[in-house]
Amino acid sequence: MLHDKARIHVRAGAGGDGSMGFRREAHVPRGGPDGGDGGRGGDVLVVCDGSLRDLQNYHRRQHYAAGRGGHGEGSQRHGADGETLVLRVPPGTELRGEDESLAGRMWDFVEPGQQARIARGGSGGRGNRHFATPTRQAPHFAERGLPGEEGWISLQLRLLADVGLVGLPNAGKSSLLSRLTRAAPKIADYPFTTLSPVLGVLAGEERQLVIADIPGLIEGASAGAGLGHDFLAHIERTRLLVHVLDIAPQLGAGEDADPLRNWETVEAELRAHDPRLARLPRIVVLSKADLAPEQDIAAALAAWHERLGPDVPVLATSSATGQGLEELSALLLHSVPVEQPAPQAAQEETLAEHMVFRPAADAGYVVEQTGPGAFAVRGTGIERLLARFDPDNEDAMAYFEERLRRIGVLRALESAGFEPGDEIEIAGTVFELDPAE
Repeated sequence: MLHDKARIHVRAGAGGDGSMGFRREAHVPRGGPDGGDGGRGGDVLVVCDGSLRDLQNYHRRQHYAAGRGGHGEGSQRHGADGETLVLRVPPGTELRGEDESLAGRMWDFVEPGQQARIARGGSGGRGNRHFATPTRQAPHFAERGLPGEEGWISLQLRLLADVGLVGLPNAGKSSLLSRLTRAAPKIADYPFTTLSPVLGVLAGEERQLVIADIPGLIEGASAGAGLGHDFLAHIERTRLLVHVLDIAPQLGAGEDADPLRNWETVEAELRAHDPRLARLPRIVVLSKADLAPEQDIAAALAAWHERLGPDVPVLATSSATGQGLEELSALLLHSVPVEQPAPQAAQEETLAEHMVFRPAADAGYVVEQTGPGAFAVRGTGIERLLARFDPDNEDAMAYFEERLRRIGVLRALESAGFEPGDEIEIAGTVFELDPAE
């Protein structure tokens, strides 16, 4: 079974805390602070692996976490960086962040070796030696490490095929694929439709093509009828479509004797799903030609040529006898253009288009009055700064107040009507600070 969807939770490692240490050695007076820094948390890295074909590994496990950074220690010993977590996905995988710090981000992996950091590890905290000044010679505080980014990620595999076989159920796509390639889709002599896409490789003398047998489409597939969205997603990257039509209805031999309706049903669903699909080149294949007399086949071919015009090739094939398969193979190998490798600079630009990196943090803040004698300060930078320190440590809060004063937050509070004794709330923590310079 092809696993083409998954949903996982990823968490980058938190940074390690800085150390609050002091040098204490015999015969070394005034050793001073020497706390080491915390290590950086490990990132979550996704790599496109050409040896993978689906997402089955992510159905067995949903939660993934990178390593946490080590805490700093005395004697200026820094904590180790957390171990990077590497997740591997097959080519054609699209990732979308759903919530928390990953919401709204998207990554698209189309080439083996392509990689992107989808969750950044938290930075480590600085040890107390960084906060020593001529007037603060023995700081009794250090920074905490920040948490890493985390959130739920949805994975969607969209097959990277050159040619897509489309058509109604039981049109003969699976049989056709098995004769053109060495793929082995399930084939039955009773009404049946493939339940998951199947890939095969058509090998020519100088090139190869990947052909995907897209499960049979039904009316309303683009709106989600049946397994429509799951099926249609796999032809979004194809460069040529082969529309397979059962020749029996064309000759009035089937229950549905309206071949034009069969054609229009599939084409309408393709257009509704993605307008790009309507612009792809087409080849029309009238399958099961062994079930009809030659003169009837010739009449059917003429009728379709007249309806579609000279730009759409129409062939009659039989997977049972091999009729028309050699001609179809040659036409496919000739019709799909060969992709030339781009120069190195262009390749780097192409890869960059498929990587969405962490947006710049919002360094601004907003001051608002939330009630009588109560104010709040909102802003990513301010909240991250507070997360660095222990609210119960008086020295740490004195340093935090000093930072607020330097960046103008206390001045903004005064402008909003703040008075000594009023409360200030930042990220759920309430303070009573003196705004006087």
